[in-house]
Amino acid sequence: MAERKKYIDVQIPILGETTRVLGTPENLHNKTIKLDLTRKLRGKGLTITLRIFNMEGKLIAIPKDLQLTTSYIRRMMRKRTDYVEDSFQARCSDVRVTVKPLLITRKKVSRAVRRNLRNVAREFLLDYMKEKEYLEIYNEILDGTIQKTMLPKLKKVYPLSFSDIRIFETKELEKIDLEKASMEQTKKEEITDDLAEEEIQEEETEKTDAKVKKEEAVQESN
Repeated sequence: MAERKKYIDVQIPILGETTRVLGTPENLHNKTIKLDLTRKLRGKGLTITLRIFNMEGKLIAIPKDLQLTTSYIRRMMRKRTDYVEDSFQARCSDVRVTVKPLLITRKKVSRAVRRNLRNVAREFLLDYMKEKEYLEIYNEILDGTIQKTMLPKLKKVYPLSFSDIRIFETKELEKIDLEKASMEQTKKEEITDDLAEEEIQEEETEKTDAKVKKEEAVQESN
């Protein structure tokens, strides 16, 4: 008799979250799920695809790729500007990846300037990624760290109105250290719990201070 499907928790370490997926641990293994992070990233149109791995009954979802949405890119485009695209293979410390940066200039530029921007972005990303692990790079793209680091180097060539990674993906997820990724989720959850506890304590302190001030004001008026 086939095992009955039910909603199962799937850890997403890259986001420090857990989602629920219908199925069984066995048939969900190697399945993919797609998430839209536009709301989470405050309007930045970005989708990520994750592959589910079954670790002895525990399900964990590792990101396979991320992509800027077409609608978001169109919103960034302006008249009388040029865009620069590229696509190349890079090597992280653990896996090979495909990187596709997207740059938008403030005005129309020559072919030579576009070529120079493309070369500078490629050289920077190849050198930056070779010392870091795939998930570390993925995190830095999500929080914008790598884009902020790259932008000053590109501005030396020509001022840009937009600079980002349009696509970042790998076909070597099997080489990712799943145990390490799972531990990262635990750390993020602990940090989130600590921050929530601090917020509660701050609210209680503010309420206590407000109550004391109110009592002091009443005593002074009497």
